[in-house]
Amino acid sequence: MFSVLLAAASTAPEAVKAAAPAAKATTIPFTLPPGFQFDVTPHSPLAQHAPWLTHTFAGLFIVLGVMLVVLLAIQTTKQEGLSGTLGGRVESATRRLGLDAQIARVTQFVAISFVIVATLVSLSGI
Repeated sequence: MFSVLLAAASTAPEAVKAAAPAAKATTIPFTLPPGFQFDVTPHSPLAQHAPWLTHTFAGLFIVLGVMLVVLLAIQTTKQEGLSGTLGGRVESATRRLGLDAQIARVTQFVAISFVIVATLVSLSGI
C-alpha cells in the first residue's frame, strides 16, 4: 500500500506538467509617456500667492486635532460606573470645583476652532 502511494506521489508532478503547459509569467513594465511631467503647481489662488498661509492652516489643523483628542481623553463622564471602579480612578479631596466644566468649555472652543480651520484647509487647496 505504501509503495503505491509513494509511486503515485512521485509521478503526480509529471502528470500535472503534461496536462497543463506552464504559463509564462509576463510582466509589463510601467513607463510614463515621453516628456511627461507631474503638475506641481498650486491649484488655488491662495496656495499660489500665500503658501505660508496654507501651511499655517495645515499646522494649526494638526495641533487642534491633537489638542481635541487630548481634551476628550481627560474628560470624565457623568457616570463612570464599573469602568471607573476597575480602572482605579482616585478622586482627590483637593480637586478644584468646576474643573470639569472648565475643561468642557475649552473642549468646545477647540472643537469649534477645529471645524473652522478644517474648512479653511479644505478651501485653501492643499
